[in-house]
Amino acid sequence: MPSHGWNAALYLENGHLFLGKGFGARQARGGEAVFNTGMTGYQEIFSDPSYSHQVVVLTSTQVGNYGINPEDTESETLLLKGVVAREYFSEPSNWRAQQNLGDYLEKSGVPGISEVDTRRITQILRDEGAQRSIIFPIEKETRTEIQAKAQTLLGKIPAMEGLELVSQVSCKVPWEFDEKKNKSRNTLGTMVVYDYGVKWNILRSLSERGFKVRVVPYQMPHQEVLKEKPAAVCLSNGPGDPARVPSAIHEIQGILGKLPVLAICMGHQLLARALGGETYKLKFGHHGVNHPVQELETGRIMITSQNHGFAVNADSLPQKDVKISLINLNDRTVEGFVSTTLRFSSIQFHPEAKPGPSDANFLFDNFLKGFVK
Repeated sequence: MPSHGWNAALYLENGHLFLGKGFGARQARGGEAVFNTGMTGYQEIFSDPSYSHQVVVLTSTQVGNYGINPEDTESETLLLKGVVAREYFSEPSNWRAQQNLGDYLEKSGVPGISEVDTRRITQILRDEGAQRSIIFPIEKETRTEIQAKAQTLLGKIPAMEGLELVSQVSCKVPWEFDEKKNKSRNTLGTMVVYDYGVKWNILRSLSERGFKVRVVPYQMPHQEVLKEKPAAVCLSNGPGDPARVPSAIHEIQGILGKLPVLAICMGHQLLARALGGETYKLKFGHHGVNHPVQELETGRIMITSQNHGFAVNADSLPQKDVKISLINLNDRTVEGFVSTTLRFSSIQFHPEAKPGPSDANFLFDNFLKGFVK
């Protein structure tokens, strides 16, 4: 049965107010509200650093029903600002569960709200666009008082466009990813991963293919990376506006043409800007595990896991040596581009999944065959 918590409110920037029951941390937190269409995988979604400063609205009707376990996290801490669900279950029913979702969110100071019309909220975000939002506890205030309080709280929440978040989520010192169960480790040399908010399954996917994976801060000077003579460089996923990370763009420019580069999500956007391209804010972004993408060279269609609010302007990419390789079949946005001359492969979505289908996992292997081996 669904759990009933404390009284809570969700307020959207455009004036929409929803009253429900709170779970997780009983405090006011806010960020950009986006909807995620995945039916499962809430633990991987919430622990993805790319959701930093966002409130995630789940279109799946139930959350918390299979609990939380240590194997399915994608980072050490939760960076999202809130969770919106139709039904929250405080008593999970799954043999892997080691704690419930509410306790997991509370430990990280993340509030949730349930018993609200998530279908209606999703329609608003789809029609009016992603927007600032706030979740906060309420007592016996009138609706007018609640709305006034919400507007005051919302004034402290920054808009996502123009917001630099990479410096907040990147590691501070280099470190080495090491999964002892991986027996093929370090057969291909070192893969240096620039950390813009990396998911662990990207690191795992690289390690499983034989790389020694070394994670470095987003502003690591490219000269230091080149001195290490790695086999390749990976530009990771991450949150915020790619136009606001000039130091990362500078370091990417210093590596281009000198080492093979695999760029994923935020890394894809930063690579585009390093090439002189442009990025722009999507109306409501791509968040879910069911986005169709076509590989232009083969015509192959894959269902992909996605989480991004910005996209690359196709017309702004260099016409020489750069070829668009992947497109989104829903809105025709750029999902990938490649260069055999500069030796890079760029992917807007998440080939490592977690959550979602593994249709695109072969793109890691394509990168190895094309640029490393």
